[in-house]
Parts: sequence; structure tokens; C-alpha cells
Amino acid sequence: MSDILHTFDAVLPHGITLACRSNAPVYAPPSLPRVLLLHGFPEGAFAWDEILGRLAGKAVAVAPDLRGFGRSSSPAAVEAYQARALVQDIVALIERVTGGPGGAPDSVPGAPIDLLVAHDWGGAVAWNFAMMRPDLCKRLMILNSPHPATFLRELRRNPVQQDASAYMNFLCRPDAAALLAADDYARLWPFFEKMGGGAGWLTPALRDKYRAHWALGLEGGLNYYRASPMRPGVGEMDIPDERVTVRVPTTVLWGEWDHALLPGLLDGLERWVPDLRVVRVPEASHWIVHEQPALVTDEILRAIAR
Repeated sequence: MSDILHTFDAVLPHGITLACRSNAPVYAPPSLPRVLLLHGFPEGAFAWDEILGRLAGKAVAVAPDLRGFGRSSSPAAVEAYQARALVQDIVALIERVTGGPGGAPDSVPGAPIDLLVAHDWGGAVAWNFAMMRPDLCKRLMILNSPHPATFLRELRRNPVQQDASAYMNFLCRPDAAALLAADDYARLWPFFEKMGGGAGWLTPALRDKYRAHWALGLEGGLNYYRASPMRPGVGEMDIPDERVTVRVPTTVLWGEWDHALLPGLLDGLERWVPDLRVVRVPEASHWIVHEQPALVTDEILRAIAR
């Protein structure tokens, strides 16, 4: 992978810098489709490295460390992690990469990305992005990240999903970062090991990558939870259908071993996503990106061709 991996800092006009990884140099052939890959918590852009490699020569794929993660900008204020601010980052990043990572001369500001692929919290950002700026996204692919309408429904009505999501309240605690970092991240490794699948993919080398990544700071990632109203005990919040309807052709890839986000979150999704293809993967967990990189890559290429 090292011979095809490129890194660059995307300095965005609103003062945020995103540290990015790509499988193509700045002047990549403009004929190749552009793919943007968004990670979740407690991950980083490197989670996509194997898929970046598998897409080489087939698509120009860029994976940023999201705001608050790794070497990207990490504002201190919780409100800096609200949906509109996170979407602003992706809008500005797309304007940088639609013509090649780093802003090649053939870039067209405002041109749509061919496919936005997103997992976990990256998926939450992507759902909001597709609702707010469908003009900048030809296709959407979501991996184990609930649509806000179905998540709100399940958090209110389904006690099993309420229990599965109870960890979110812990992550909102002001001392959560210190507790997670203690004793070599003893409370953080179970996020991989106990969300289904057993984390056989978590090799010693990959553990070291995660240690180095987490050492750069955990507060930014935790602020996603603190800024969101979506967690057990949610109050009388109402979301109008027209505000959360996604008109972009969408593929949802779902590992059904996910112990935190249950398959019931897919029920009735077509109400808010009319052009929808759902792919259920019984033998994958929440960490499907690590567990099934070949399958994820195949589905990315299939989604591009939709």
C-alpha cells in the first residue's frame, strides 16, 4: 500500500484543515471516478487503507481524518461538531478533490463527487450532507450508520436499541477522554472487541496504529456525541420528513452482527430514501470496513456503476 498511498493536508477556506490519505497523486487522470471515504469513532482515515489500495486504478479515493480526529483541526467548542459545521467541511473538501487531491488545475469548484462512502459517525455526517447538498453527491453509500429518522424512532420505541446505545451517555461525560485513555485504553479496545465479530482483524500492528492515533487526542471525537441530540433519553424532538429525505441514489451496506446498531434501524428506511438498495451482510459486524475489505470494495464499485 505504501507505494500508492499519498497524504496531503486540505486547508479549507473556513479555517479547518483535514489531514487526508489518497490512492492517487495530485494529477490523477480526470476520467477516473472520485470517491470520498468518511470514517467513524474511534477510527481515523487509515481505517480505509486497504480499500484505498483495492480501488487504485479504478477510482481516485480520498479519506480524510474528520474534524476532531488525528491530525485534522480539532476545535474545542462542542457546538463546532454540530451537523451543519461538519457538512461544511465535506462541501469544502469536495471542492478541493473533484479535480484531484490537492486541487489540480482541472478541478471544478462545486462539481459533485461520484460516490460518498461513510461509516459510523462518518455516516451521520454523510446522511446530513446528502440531505443538505445533494447537488454535490451523485451517489451515497452508508455502512452501519443509522438514518436520523429511523434512529430517532428506535431510540424512542425500542428498549433493545435503547440498551444497545446506552454507551453513548458514557461518551458524553466530561471525563470520558481520561477514562478511555487510562491503562492503555482499556475501556476503548472493547468498542472493537464487543460490538460483534470478535475483532480478529485487530492485529498488533493495527493496535499500534490506533494507539498513536488516539494519543493525538480523543476530545474531538467525543464531541460528536456531545453535540448530538440522538441518544437514549431523547426528548420530544420532531424531524419533518421533507428535512430528512435523501434524493440521492443510496446503497446501505449493513453488517448484521453489529451489537450497537441493530438491524431494526433498516426497517421502513425507504420512506426517507426512495432510491435505496440495502445489502445485509450476516457475517459482518459494525467493523465491516476492517472485516470485509474485499466485499466493501466490490460494493463501492457496484455503487459507482448504479
